[in-house]
Amino acid sequence: MSFRLAAIAAGLSLLAVAPRVATQSFTLEDAHERVAQSHPDLRLFVPRREGLEAAERAAALKPALTVQAELENVLGSGPLQGIRSAELTLSLAGVLERGGKREARRALAAARIDALGVQRAATQLDLLAETTRRYLDLATLQTQRPLLDEDLAQRKRIASAARQRFAARAAPEASALAAEAQVAQAEVRVAALDAQQVAAWRRLSILWGGSVDADVPEVAPVPEAMPELPPLSELTARIAQTPELLAFADEARIREARLRLAETDAYSDASWSIGVRRLQEGGDLGLVGGVSIPLGTRARAEPAIAAERAEREALAMSRESTSLQLEAVAVDAWSQIQTGALHASRLRNEVLPRLERAAALSERAYRAGALSYLEWAAVQTDITASRLALLEARVATQRALIELQRLTADHWTVDSAREGDAE
Repeated sequence: MSFRLAAIAAGLSLLAVAPRVATQSFTLEDAHERVAQSHPDLRLFVPRREGLEAAERAAALKPALTVQAELENVLGSGPLQGIRSAELTLSLAGVLERGGKREARRALAAARIDALGVQRAATQLDLLAETTRRYLDLATLQTQRPLLDEDLAQRKRIASAARQRFAARAAPEASALAAEAQVAQAEVRVAALDAQQVAAWRRLSILWGGSVDADVPEVAPVPEAMPELPPLSELTARIAQTPELLAFADEARIREARLRLAETDAYSDASWSIGVRRLQEGGDLGLVGGVSIPLGTRARAEPAIAAERAEREALAMSRESTSLQLEAVAVDAWSQIQTGALHASRLRNEVLPRLERAAALSERAYRAGALSYLEWAAVQTDITASRLALLEARVATQRALIELQRLTADHWTVDSAREGDAE
């Protein structure tokens, strides 16, 4: 069974719109490739498949034949003393399976192998989606860095202006000290961000067993644009192709195979034997044979058959419940994408331009003595907060997109005409 891995598609939500930071930047494809090659959860499926294939070969075997030897009427008393009256019987025995037991065993083993493929795809999907999330965490921190650097630079300009006004005896020293304290706070935020980048890189690289002491590479920034999404009704219809539901289809086949195997137990197997008997006294030979069939097997098999039927019905109900849950998650992710895109659009097109204009006017008014230091600093605080809020909205939208793509096992490209516009 083949289908697109949603985690790889989720990565495209970053790669499709985010340019490379530098020639040697660490891309999301690099992270995905390392995880796919080295994560133990994926390598585990190799021995598991080998084990299931061995079980399949065992299921295809016929019942073993048995060679039997029986010696009777020896070492007794009277006429049976010694071996004069001995009877030696050599026979070959086996079991004749009825009801298609061998075919049912082979079908069950094959269904388990097929299900393993879906399990591996689902595991890879989850791992690559988690890789994308951790990559996004690192990208978010690196995208924040220039914002905090810009905030630090502006705080220094404010502090310098406040110190100049104090030197000119046009403002109290308290304003200069407060501005310099805000510079120190901005420097602390930058230093903390650097430490967070190191931690984020370690969380990402641990997925492929990377060195915790490796330097933090540059990664692609958080994209600004969003892809054109299909209608919500179409997205929810695609949930049927997610590995979580495809796994139910494979499990249903396993349940059917187990039910078929349980039904074959209602047919009694016939044990047979055929051989030669030699009578020591006289040296005569004769053929011997026998057949045995147990009784009441159908009644004994009925409880197991009923149990397998109940498990099959429960599986169908469980699939329906899971489908509803996944659909709810998809609707929530869709809503977050729409809300986040709208929020980002308002901040970028309406809030930030006004605040940046207010900051320029505030600086001129402050230097002219028509505005207090606190009012100018407050505008700068609002600018930084709005820029970080814009980044947070873009990140939240990307996270929702990753989850939506993971659910639908699909991806979408970015319409270049809409790049930089709101969804």
